[in-house]
Amino acid sequence: MSEAPRTATLTIDGTTYDLPIHSPTSGPDVLDIRKLYGQAGVFTYDPGFTSTASCESTITYIDGEEGVLTHRGYPIGDLAGKSHYLEVCYLLLYGELPTAAQLEDFETTITHHTMLHEQMGNFFRGFRRDAHPMAVMVGVVGAMSAFYHDSTDISDPRQREIASHRLIAKMPTIAAWAYKYTIGQPFVYPRNDLDYASNFLRMCFAVPAEEYEVNPILSRAMDRIFTLHADHEQNASTSTVRLASSSGANPFACIAAGIACLWGPAHGGANQACLEMLKEIGSVDRIPEYIERAKDKNDPFRLMGFGHRVYKNMDPRATVMKESADEVLELLGVEDNPLLQVAKELEHIALNDPYFKEKKLFPNVDFYSGIILEAMGFPTSMFTPIFALSRTVGWISQWKEQLSDPAHKIGRPRQLYLGEDVRSYTDIENR
Repeated sequence: MSEAPRTATLTIDGTTYDLPIHSPTSGPDVLDIRKLYGQAGVFTYDPGFTSTASCESTITYIDGEEGVLTHRGYPIGDLAGKSHYLEVCYLLLYGELPTAAQLEDFETTITHHTMLHEQMGNFFRGFRRDAHPMAVMVGVVGAMSAFYHDSTDISDPRQREIASHRLIAKMPTIAAWAYKYTIGQPFVYPRNDLDYASNFLRMCFAVPAEEYEVNPILSRAMDRIFTLHADHEQNASTSTVRLASSSGANPFACIAAGIACLWGPAHGGANQACLEMLKEIGSVDRIPEYIERAKDKNDPFRLMGFGHRVYKNMDPRATVMKESADEVLELLGVEDNPLLQVAKELEHIALNDPYFKEKKLFPNVDFYSGIILEAMGFPTSMFTPIFALSRTVGWISQWKEQLSDPAHKIGRPRQLYLGEDVRSYTDIENR
């Protein structure tokens, strides 16, 4: 015998309304207010939508209190430790881990679509040399719809599939070329004999005058960065992609919108802000001063890369990222890099100082990814493009899920209007 549907009762001016309650697989119950405006003539007020579920999803789950992040039910620690990025891409896109044959076929498909249309090089050359790589990525990804007409019909499942593969495959090339353009070096074309992360590193750092061998430790660290940033539920950029998608926009426009949102310093710029903080501190001997400033509520200084808005405990991604950071720093050393020396000492203090433990201000994924990217030789301007590259599969998975949901409709948030009431127009000579 099935249980009776659960409801919550809302009373407005003496009239009661029954609102359905839905129980998810994991997480808090959800109050269904879809019919509230039609029945009661009111709607809810939730700035930032922090208490609003905008969609149903089966992709990613976060429990910030417990420090849990899963993709399709698999803990992120297991995926980052035992899997690799393209396998996680397959999982996010299709809902299950692939068989060996499925993975081989998927990797082959992605690897053989990493080239960009040759004419797209003209788009890069149209930007100023000092353009931010994120500005270049927004423009180039949006322009893909002008080159790949055979994958813009969102009503065709096959075209959606082709667009998904193209975006995942070509994003490393776009990001690497954006970097090469800003430093005045020639573009390096992708190679089909390299894995996803190694290909990206080679396109960023190889030059025609000499051979470039990708160090496997660096390649593994980059793959982990990609994996740990692949998806993160309904964050600002993912919600932007879904909102753009709800209008029927083509996939390239939707992903370009996500990149633009990610560019914001409050979202994708966290690891860049962390490195800028390390530069401000400057040297190990100045750390005590900044630690005291961080503890002073009246001081505007804040330690970037510690704590997380969602995770009230240890960021589950940070544990794995720390392993990679240790491996990379052991390989490349920190002796000649004051920035990395500051980072290592700050990490030690944060993990042992009672103040940080009590406040649960643990180093987060942005802290460690910033250290790794700095050690590899990336400028801070490339941190967010690498984030965008990593998150592309998450955006695409969420985009595909929304399009396949028969209940989805165009997004149309409401507002609490506090402006003037209706006024009479005054002719200009009487004002």
